[in-house]
Amino acid sequence: MSTVKTNASRLQEIRRLIASAKRWDLFFVVIGILSLMIGVLTFSVLFADMANHGFSRLDWDFFTSFPSRRAANAGILSAWVGTMLVMLVTAIAAIPLGVAAGVYLEEYAPKNWVTDIIEINVSNLAGVPSIVYGLLALGLFVYQFGFGQSILSAGLTLALLILPVVIVSTREAIRAIPQSVREGSYACGATTWQTVRDHILPYSSPGILTGIIIGMARAIGETAPIITIGALTFIAFLPPAPFAGDPPAGLFDWLFAPFTVMPIQMFNWTSRPEAAFAENAAAAGFVLVFMTLLMNGLAIYLRYRLRKNIKW
Repeated sequence: MSTVKTNASRLQEIRRLIASAKRWDLFFVVIGILSLMIGVLTFSVLFADMANHGFSRLDWDFFTSFPSRRAANAGILSAWVGTMLVMLVTAIAAIPLGVAAGVYLEEYAPKNWVTDIIEINVSNLAGVPSIVYGLLALGLFVYQFGFGQSILSAGLTLALLILPVVIVSTREAIRAIPQSVREGSYACGATTWQTVRDHILPYSSPGILTGIIIGMARAIGETAPIITIGALTFIAFLPPAPFAGDPPAGLFDWLFAPFTVMPIQMFNWTSRPEAAFAENAAAAGFVLVFMTLLMNGLAIYLRYRLRKNIKW
């Protein structure tokens, strides 16, 4: 009889623990949903506010006109062209270097104190304020290397800014690959490079791509390092096209041209007292957010396609 009572009491205690655990699960689910909704609603309200104030300015002239002292005639041509060119340089500089560094640290580097120091510094660099990168680039790219206040300097500055993000995301994506994949490849006689090329990189590419897009989305909205290296707040011309001009410009002359970007153009307009310039800034902000959403949407699509084609 006592044994039956003991078993019944144990069963009751187990049920009580399960019920308590379920209550905590429900509590954290509610907290998570509320946190998610706060972030989503905040972004939605800001996005809707920009659309409400600036949508009337979104026409063809706004995209094909240079900045002007008259708000009705001002456009973002030089800003969005400069943004695209700077992002192009950033991607070319940061993506191959970041992915290669992540692959080396995860697959090739020996596990010793030197590697540990490198890993700690890479992780810490991801949290360094962007203005520090601007000051570094001002002394290194602008003055030491003589690139000047150019698209090349801006692109390399933002590449340094997002490089730790790309490296860390690449390593995390590679770590998610089961060790059995490597062992199976090595068992078939493959070298380390063949394993990385044919198995590790294809399987980890969705995660790597996600990290790259997150880094690029951060870079496209940065203002402090670009202002530090001397981006212009008012520019009424475009960088030279390849082989254009008289005499013909060089293929890469646009890399050394003065520039501006969307965040700086918005900063310039918001600093003016006229309400019409605030509408221009709202329209430019809407375009910038839309460009970022397009980048993230492209990343989600490519990640889906890559995961669909992966066969373990």
